[in-house]
Amino acid sequence: MDDPTANSHQPESAKQVVALSPSALGDVSLVAALRQHANTDTTIQLAGFDGQQHFLMGLDLEGNLQVDGSLGDYAFAFNRRTNVVVKGDVGDGCGEGMISGSLRVRGSAGVGVGTALSGGTMAIYGNAGPDCGAAMRGGEIFIRGNAGPQAAARALWGTIVIGGDADGGLGDSMRGATIFIRGKANMLGRGVREAPLREREKLRLGLLLINAGIRGDVKDFRRIVSEVTLREEANRPRGEINPSWR
Repeated sequence: MDDPTANSHQPESAKQVVALSPSALGDVSLVAALRQHANTDTTIQLAGFDGQQHFLMGLDLEGNLQVDGSLGDYAFAFNRRTNVVVKGDVGDGCGEGMISGSLRVRGSAGVGVGTALSGGTMAIYGNAGPDCGAAMRGGEIFIRGNAGPQAAARALWGTIVIGGDADGGLGDSMRGATIFIRGKANMLGRGVREAPLREREKLRLGLLLINAGIRGDVKDFRRIVSEVTLREEANRPRGEINPSWR
C-alpha cells in the first residue's frame, strides 16, 4: 500500500526527495515517518511551518531534512547526526546543546542559538541575536550577518565565524574557543584579545568557510582568543612537533 504522507521522486541530482505533510501527522507519528525514510541518500522535505515551538528537539537520525517556513523557540535543540536546512527564520535557543550533524538557517535567529553546542556545524545566513554560542564546548557556528551582544560568552571550546559586526561583550570570559570576525566588534568582553591571524588559522578558516558554503576572503577576518590562549601560544615551544606556522 502506498504511504499517504509521502511523495517520492528522483531529481536530477540523483538524491531522492521525500515530501512529508506534518499537518497530517502528530509529533510521534512525524518522528516515526522520519525514521522510516531517513538515510544519507534521501532529503526529507517538510513544508507549511509558521513559528512552531520546540520542533523536533532531541532528533537523532542519520539523514537530511529540509524545513520550508519559519520555526519558533528551541527548534532542533540537542540535534544529533541529522543534517537540517531551515528555509526561514528561527526563534530563541535553536540548536541549543547540539551534539553532531548540521543546522543551516536561511534566515535570522533569535536569542541563544547554539548555546552549549558540543559538536556539529551551525550556519545562520542572516543575523543572530544575543548570546549566540554562549557556553559552547565544541563545533562551529557561522553567522553571515551581525551577531548580538555576548556572542561566545563563556565559551570553552569551538569556533564562531561572524561575517558582519558584533555588539558588546564579544567572547566575554571565553576560554579555549576562537572567534573570527570580518566586521566591527563594538566592544570585546573580559579576558579576550585580538590575536595575529597566522597561516594555520588562515588555512583553517578557509576550510571552515567552504564547509559552511559562505564566500569570503580569509584576509578580511580578525582572530579573537582568550588571554589564556595567547599566553599558551607565546610559551609553546617551536620545532618540528609544534611549529609556529608564522
